[in-house]
Amino acid sequence: MGEIKLLDCTLRDGGYVNDWRFGHNNLVSIFERLVDSNVDYIEIGFLDERRPFDMDRSIMPDTDCVEKIYGNLAKKQAMVLGMIDYGTCSLEHIKPCNESYLDAIRVIFKKHLRNEALAFCAELKKLGYKVFAQLVSVTSYSDEEMMDLIRLANEVKPYAVSMVDTYGLMHQNNLKHFFDLLDEHLDPEIGLGYHAHNNFQMGYANCITMMSQVTERLLLVDGTIYGMGKSAGNAPIELIAMYMNDNLGKHYNISQFLEAIDANIMNFYTPATWGYNMFFYLAASNDCHPNYVSYLMDKRTLSVKSINEILGRLQGEKQLLYDQKYIEDLYREYQMIEIDDSEDRKELKKIFSNSNILLLGPGKSIVKQKEKIQEYIQQNRPIVISVNFLDDEYPTDYLFLSNSKRYVQLATALTQKDLNVKIIATSNVTKTSGKFDYVLKYSNLIDENAEVIDNSFMMLLNALTDFEVESVATAGFDGYATSQQGNYIRPYMEYNFDENKFERLNEYVKTKIFEIKKILDVKFLTKSLYTEEIAD
Repeated sequence: MGEIKLLDCTLRDGGYVNDWRFGHNNLVSIFERLVDSNVDYIEIGFLDERRPFDMDRSIMPDTDCVEKIYGNLAKKQAMVLGMIDYGTCSLEHIKPCNESYLDAIRVIFKKHLRNEALAFCAELKKLGYKVFAQLVSVTSYSDEEMMDLIRLANEVKPYAVSMVDTYGLMHQNNLKHFFDLLDEHLDPEIGLGYHAHNNFQMGYANCITMMSQVTERLLLVDGTIYGMGKSAGNAPIELIAMYMNDNLGKHYNISQFLEAIDANIMNFYTPATWGYNMFFYLAASNDCHPNYVSYLMDKRTLSVKSINEILGRLQGEKQLLYDQKYIEDLYREYQMIEIDDSEDRKELKKIFSNSNILLLGPGKSIVKQKEKIQEYIQQNRPIVISVNFLDDEYPTDYLFLSNSKRYVQLATALTQKDLNVKIIATSNVTKTSGKFDYVLKYSNLIDENAEVIDNSFMMLLNALTDFEVESVATAGFDGYATSQQGNYIRPYMEYNFDENKFERLNEYVKTKIFEIKKILDVKFLTKSLYTEEIAD
């Protein structure tokens, strides 16, 4: 049986959580505790020539800067490594190993760059370093591609080749498949490593599976203190070390990991929690890049069910190679459920065409100017249409639903027996059971050229122009303020847009209202960034 060793990458992978800003004291403290834990390998951060040197950060432009941060610290038994994301640090920034604090360098690379990356590994070997070839998103490799990688590795003969489960997709059967392929065909002098992520809560279990494989070659298992790391985090090194002590006769000092958790790591956990959550589950369960999940969640228009269904439409190489246009197209395709809405449109036209109508939005002005709005309702007796929300303070005749997320948030309110509200939904919103009172075709109401194609206020105004309504009063459509106090009467309705996007959205709505006013007279009862004119 070959030797099994433990590698800590807290100062590198953990840096995704805090932008590698651990602070110099923490860098030193964590490193020294790792040395005293008897861990075999310590990865101290990234080498990235694009980044300026900072004593407080574990991402450094060259090997000289590694010396500046760690040079006075005793390594003892540990092998010290840096990592290069291939293409971000050229050879001129790397001194020969005998002039460097580093003993080894790990090179991560995507599979389409394997030829160039392995050639780079060969050059690092010439400089005297032990070199690790890190296979990013190993689950994306076909058997044929893996055999090609093995051929290249056998020519270069790195110190180790590591399977990197970048998106936490692996189960034990996947791990064993890739392990067997690599173990059978790699040169026996090359070590074999595994780097876990915890999207499926499989990181620790997979590490145990890795260590249970029968082989004569060196095996390496990665972990981080308290699982600190990118996306759902990593396999917790304190758990792996405990298992190795109990089952493999190792003598790692677990208390040093625990002290580091308490003294160093928890400072970062509270403001930036990592670990298993629904976001990373959605990415992993759909074998996709997490940016796809971010894109759909940021829309704030979709239920989790809808997000999952869209992710299920991702295909082939696109799944793990993020393409914003691709996900935009899938989003639009999903939302544009085609229906025949002619009868519902005809009925709504009869109801609204000659009626006094008030549209209610969820802006804070409906609280601040409640008396004014209620007075308007008393005097004018309008048909009241609430847009994607309900409020007990106002009598509502119709609820306009264009957002699946908002529908889910209103689920409890809509089950009330005494609620006498008819629902007008767009075709992208699916009712949990039965049918909505009226359904309008989503694709007829959106603006394909807009940054946000399905602004609910604009969609409803477009519908009302189609119903030949001549004028409407509005309240609670305040526009997006840059204040941190929030824009909505319900905190859960807030959007996490940057300030520039808020401004662009305000300008867009302003422009569209100017155009719509040529057909439909839109009156604002409450203060709004969409208009300068407020009705008396």
